[in-house]
Amino acid sequence: MKKLLFLLLLITTFGFDSAKEDAYDTGEWFKFRIHYGIVNAGYATLEVQDAVMDNKKVYKVVGKGYTTGMSRFLFKVDDLYESYIDKNTGNPYLFTRKIDEGGYTKNQQGFFNQSSNRIVVKDYKNKSEKTFVIPHNTQDILSSFYYLRNHPSIDKLKVGESIAIDMFFDDETTKFKLKYIGREDINTKFGIVPSMIFRPLVQSGRVFKEEESLTVWISDDNNRLPVRIKANLAVGSIKADLDGFKGLKNPFRIKSK
Repeated sequence: MKKLLFLLLLITTFGFDSAKEDAYDTGEWFKFRIHYGIVNAGYATLEVQDAVMDNKKVYKVVGKGYTTGMSRFLFKVDDLYESYIDKNTGNPYLFTRKIDEGGYTKNQQGFFNQSSNRIVVKDYKNKSEKTFVIPHNTQDILSSFYYLRNHPSIDKLKVGESIAIDMFFDDETTKFKLKYIGREDINTKFGIVPSMIFRPLVQSGRVFKEEESLTVWISDDNNRLPVRIKANLAVGSIKADLDGFKGLKNPFRIKSK
């Protein structure tokens, strides 16, 4: 459960579009329903807002994940992720990570200086501050999702090819790859949605191992929305399905209902 909530904010799951036109805009909101078998385990939401940093208009993206019902009784999750993103470059200025996962808590903010390739991380829980050197154009966990939606090569990938970016998470930078698997029409609550299939790959030793079986279905339209995420487990699997949306910049492509 905790791992899937992370994935929903990481991509988990990404949508993408060419650089010709942004795939999203202020006001976009969508929600996932997370389920294990027939059990409704929780929800995750992502929303794009307007904000101002240093007298400059930016996007403020807010991601939330939480368990519900019996799942909340067994393992309480309340996660909040925020990212302030430059509207032109797609690079982040600031991230917030405030989580409570079964009693495991974090309360951090990271301040990017892309010109000097550094990030200052303030840990409010442990009352500490650290500075890290990062590669150029490094993303945070949430900005990665939106950065990749506008990646100029995402709609040109051949089966088996990948796109890689640098992502800062848990006090280190890791290489995040997204491998293109193919296309498939999937049945959703909204109808049959043409989708592109991707498999996220993260360096071994991080939160996920490359060999883990995780699959992401992305709407094959100009929104490039994550429509479904599936993580195979030793027993069964956990799935997250798109449950609601509003404020999409482009029409949501549905073949039939």
